[in-house]
Amino acid sequence: MVEQITDADFSVAEGVADWRVLFWGAKALYETGDFATGAAFVAAIATQAAEVGHAPLIDLRPDTVTVQVITVGVGLSDLDLELARRISRVAAELGLKPDPSAVQHVQLAFDASDRPAVMEFWRAALGYVQVGPEDLIEPNLVGPPAWFQDKEHVAPRNRIHVDLSLPHDQAQARIDAVLAAGGRLLGDRYAPAWVSLIDAEGNVVDICTWQGRENFS
Repeated sequence: MVEQITDADFSVAEGVADWRVLFWGAKALYETGDFATGAAFVAAIATQAAEVGHAPLIDLRPDTVTVQVITVGVGLSDLDLELARRISRVAAELGLKPDPSAVQHVQLAFDASDRPAVMEFWRAALGYVQVGPEDLIEPNLVGPPAWFQDKEHVAPRNRIHVDLSLPHDQAQARIDAVLAAGGRLLGDRYAPAWVSLIDAEGNVVDICTWQGRENFS
């Protein structure tokens, strides 16, 4: 039986220092240097996944491999933790270097006074699949998901913004970079769960971490 674990429990567990908890599970990026090495790493991951009975999401690029562990419908589980540990061990055996600062997760967020109607529109437009009452996902989990919250529109406030889930130890650096690029702080009352920033024309990004989110679950 699959057992759910908290974001905090995963983050402090032994053997997962390569990984960072984001929205939709945890991710690790490894520098492979070339495509052939990355492909060999992916093959080794496949062997570990078969033994655990749980498959990760993998993005193979010319010089990196990004791996995401998640149990859809659960979040992070004991299977994700075991698989992440095994993948880290394989990476170490192959001499691959992790770069935790290079992972992130982008999500589109919609404020909707009629959530079912708005979700149905975007489900049809994007060809996405609905998961639960609030989320649409790309069928292959490749494109950014969309999250819909019940919220009345107050003009001229944006109704669509970007949620950017970052490693908890990288979020402040990104906030600083946005402010240096001309952004303004819209609100930080919910930090470290999220900090809202706004550009010169009123477009909003929420920079989010797993920390503090238990207060909003």
